[in-house]
Amino acid sequence: MMLAKQHYCANRQVCVFVLSLIPGGTCVVNPTDLFCSVPGRLSLLSSTSKYKVTIAEVKRRLSPPECLNASLLGGILRRAKSKNGGRCLREKLDRLGLNLPAGRRKAANVTLLTSLVEGEALHLARDFGYTCETEFPTKAVGEHLARQHTEPKEQNARKKMVLATKQICKEFQDLLSQDRSPLGSSRPTPILDLDIQRHLTHFSLITHGFGTPAICAALSTFQTILSEMLNYLEKHSANKSTGTPDSGQINSNSEKTPLRKTNETPSKDGKMEKTE
Repeated sequence: MMLAKQHYCANRQVCVFVLSLIPGGTCVVNPTDLFCSVPGRLSLLSSTSKYKVTIAEVKRRLSPPECLNASLLGGILRRAKSKNGGRCLREKLDRLGLNLPAGRRKAANVTLLTSLVEGEALHLARDFGYTCETEFPTKAVGEHLARQHTEPKEQNARKKMVLATKQICKEFQDLLSQDRSPLGSSRPTPILDLDIQRHLTHFSLITHGFGTPAICAALSTFQTILSEMLNYLEKHSANKSTGTPDSGQINSNSEKTPLRKTNETPSKDGKMEKTE
């Protein structure tokens, strides 16, 4: 019978499984070792990427909060349609000391993120962050929102609101930047209180590493929008104090055609006659 024990090495931020295969013999399994490679689900057919799945990642998928069963894990690792794929998967997991009991039920609701391995989830998060940074119309949105509150009596209050929002948003960003959830082959040392780190780790495990970077990208975009709002309000207030119209007023004035007053009316024969 195979027994598995976990030993933690102080000098290395990894967990080492020691498997008792035979009396007097042991086999050391490094969680950072490769378990398999799977093709990406979101890649185009012309550029299909393959992502490495480590033993540590498989262990995370079999543990709470997901507790995947053999059917779901086999589908994620692309073993569902192979001959004897389920049995081969169980045997390989048994050799590594990972228990996958028959008939177990998943513990978490299945979402589209469930089908992604951590490598592809991180890839998706990076692409999402890049798209937010390069394509989202932060300047246009920020100026549009600021333009709704340009009355002199509310500008100072509006500036204070924007600055306070930026401060709260930064505090949230700083918190997320200290997240040390295990991901891929890394197991970083936590720096946050374990009470809050536990919840962040739960979210990371459910989203396989996509959630926190995606929220950070959205917060960064929001910060840029707030900065554009503040710039517009300061520029508008400066123009008001100097009497210089801003670009919005110039554009609106240029679209109006001035009506020319005259006291002359055309006569029937086309000549202009003065009227009293």
